[in-house]
Amino acid sequence: MPTGQPKSPSIRTPAREDVPDHDDIAASDAAASGSKDQQTPSGAFKRNKKNTYGGPRFLLVPGYEAGTDYVMPSPRSQAFGPGDDNFLASGTRDESNDEHLKDGESLEWQAETPSRRVGYEDMTAIDWIFEYSKERQRLQVLRHNARGIFGYIREVLDSSQVWVVLLLTGVAAGCLAAVIDVASDWLGDIKLGYCASGEDGGHFYLNKYFCCLGFDGLSQCRDWISWKTTLGVTTGNASWLTAYFIFTISSILCAVTASFLVQEYALYAKHSGIPEIKTVLGGFVIRRFMGLWTLVVKSLGLCFAVASGMWLGKEGPLVHVACCCANTFMKLYGNINDNEARKREILSAAAAAGISAAFGSPIGGVLFSLEQLSYYFPDKTMWQSFVCAMAAAVALQAFDPLRSGKIVLYQVTYSSGWHGFELIPFALLGIFGGIYGGLFIRLNMKIAEIKKVATWLPSPIAQVSIVALLTALVNFPNAYMRLQSSELLYYLFAECSKVAHDPFDLCKIGSATGGTVFLLIIAALLGFLLASITFGLQIPAGIILPSMAIGALFGRAVGILMGIWVNTHPGYILFSTCEPDIACVTPGTYAVIGAAAALGGVTRMTVSIVVIMFELTGALSYVLPIMIAVMLSKWVGDAFGKRGIYESWIHFNDYPLLDNSEETYVPDIPVREIMTRIEYLVVLTATGHTIDSLSNILATYPYRGFPVISNAKNAILLGYVSRTELAFNLQTSRQKPRFLPPDTEVFFSHQPQADPQTTLDLRPWMDQTPLTISSQSSLQLTVTYFQKLGLRYVLFCDKGQLQGLLTKKDAWLVLNGAEECLNTVQDHRLKATARSPRDGQAIEERSLLSYDTHSPLIPLSPESSAF
Repeated sequence: MPTGQPKSPSIRTPAREDVPDHDDIAASDAAASGSKDQQTPSGAFKRNKKNTYGGPRFLLVPGYEAGTDYVMPSPRSQAFGPGDDNFLASGTRDESNDEHLKDGESLEWQAETPSRRVGYEDMTAIDWIFEYSKERQRLQVLRHNARGIFGYIREVLDSSQVWVVLLLTGVAAGCLAAVIDVASDWLGDIKLGYCASGEDGGHFYLNKYFCCLGFDGLSQCRDWISWKTTLGVTTGNASWLTAYFIFTISSILCAVTASFLVQEYALYAKHSGIPEIKTVLGGFVIRRFMGLWTLVVKSLGLCFAVASGMWLGKEGPLVHVACCCANTFMKLYGNINDNEARKREILSAAAAAGISAAFGSPIGGVLFSLEQLSYYFPDKTMWQSFVCAMAAAVALQAFDPLRSGKIVLYQVTYSSGWHGFELIPFALLGIFGGIYGGLFIRLNMKIAEIKKVATWLPSPIAQVSIVALLTALVNFPNAYMRLQSSELLYYLFAECSKVAHDPFDLCKIGSATGGTVFLLIIAALLGFLLASITFGLQIPAGIILPSMAIGALFGRAVGILMGIWVNTHPGYILFSTCEPDIACVTPGTYAVIGAAAALGGVTRMTVSIVVIMFELTGALSYVLPIMIAVMLSKWVGDAFGKRGIYESWIHFNDYPLLDNSEETYVPDIPVREIMTRIEYLVVLTATGHTIDSLSNILATYPYRGFPVISNAKNAILLGYVSRTELAFNLQTSRQKPRFLPPDTEVFFSHQPQADPQTTLDLRPWMDQTPLTISSQSSLQLTVTYFQKLGLRYVLFCDKGQLQGLLTKKDAWLVLNGAEECLNTVQDHRLKATARSPRDGQAIEERSLLSYDTHSPLIPLSPESSAF
């Protein structure tokens, strides 16, 4: 080692104590595999095991002697090391701004500008402030160079890139929705028979709807041949059993095919994808979740999943499909693809296009993205969402998959209005929707928790096949459950005066009415149970359409009962407003209101549901009853729990999303009671480091960032350097063209005497202006900063001196009831016994939010039990 360089420190066994984590955001790949940790009892929580060391952990140059002895533990095998192939996080380096630099030239000119070149790691949070600063800087350079006609053209082309991506996304989403509709309908009908129209039965590719198009009733259609007819079994119980057997086998084959595609080719194609999309829009990075391969598998698997007849829907997955399309088209333009904040604005618009293509409801899609998904939704994003949703609706309308002018099968219109006395059953449907939503979420999450810890369950594909078998056995005997969900909604929403053929006795009045009501209620109960089991399997599956179907089944039953009551007692004063020769009650409207109430109860959405239902029915007069039902369903559902189904799955998967619209109780306490104090932080000093010593630090400490201070005595905060930036620079400095030796001096502050050719200045790669607030601030203010600004961490200072740090993850743990009792946290930190990370797992490298199953439980006090 050259003269003047300090000597290596001695290594001894570190003292051990419980140290709070100060890592930046990361999370386990919970979408791909669940944790087997024990469940934390109610009213208590557990803390991750921590690395602990005696005294303040200021990382200085080797050999530096501070007031307390410096100790360093042995490097852990899973931490990054300078000799590892995976030393660097996967990312890209933008060298467009430093091509003119000479070897060793100072980079001080970059110190006040965004200078990061390394991409985000998987399962980490983005830096919203940096991304928008980078975009503002790019636009300033573009405007500065926009001189003359060519500069104006460049500006126009640059601004048009977003609109090209939005239009392509909308058109692709609409076309894919149409293709999925046609393919899933054909696969679903194949379970019952095939089309034999055309020469030599050449139109076998037509589903039952198109094969019998033009006939007054499907029963009169002779071109559709059932399998029992083909096999020559047309009479007796054998005919029914043959159809039952073929229906069951076909359902299982479709479900297993969809699950196999997901399990073997794209695991992120499972479920609806909306919880993950909401997390991504909140600033989280989940790589490969919106890739092209995920798009292909999701679209193809969705066709088979819907055709299987399981109680699932395609509306939620279509949002994922639209976002995958947007992510693919954004790769055409580096200005968009390289900026994570702009990408999320476009993904918000793509989500609106997904709902627009699913329901034929462009305005409802925009409101769905605003109300349910988007973390940040400025005015320009609303305009972009509107254009993208409109493009999707226009493309779907032009494709016209039903050849009827309707975008979706269950679009209906009503010629009659409602009466005042019907507000009572409408309100009851709203209460039913809230009860259904609350019970569904509890049952579904309980099943998910059992599956997470159970070791006796079969493989995911076997689970899907078992549920598909159970669903087919239950669906076939019930005529309503045997239908595809979209076809079922068509019959339930229909107005009796406009139905030429009533194959399911929904419009008959008499002795058959009691049996119809019974079958509708039984179908709703069985659908509730089957949907609770199905949502969460390794298969593309949404919950929007099943919830609407369950609510519509119950609502139609209530509407039929109301019609019977009015017909049997026409003289009641309640019914005095009914006209004598016109049906007083329209049962189809009860199905619509029931569907809206059930959807509101399970998702906790309000405005977007009302608008979607209005666009489906076109009946402005029914907006008020729908609003009343949705309002009551949300109130009743909130009595069971504030989280909707998507928020529940976000919490179940431990995604660290701080939703800025979520009504979360934040304790009114000083933030210093929960922040990680400086004596427990791993802090870098401004000078006294070498490339080798910093590489050892990265190999020893798996944290994703380090505060930088002036020195160990006064601890003046200079900035914050992320792990990826530090690792990238350390490795590239030892490669072409610089080839710096391992003992090269590294510093984070201005050193006028340093030779830029033989030293490494990391100031441009350090965040020199991190957000800092006083440690006397309240936790409520700090959480507001995290929610509104999208921060990853907040540093606390007193007159410039670093006092502590709080990460977004820490705030997430507190607000979700997983952090220690706030009024005893300091005593616990002083008295806790020593613990080290779990064997074979560096802190939060595999799982940021996996709780320590061996740490002592601290019961929550009554004052803090609310969170």
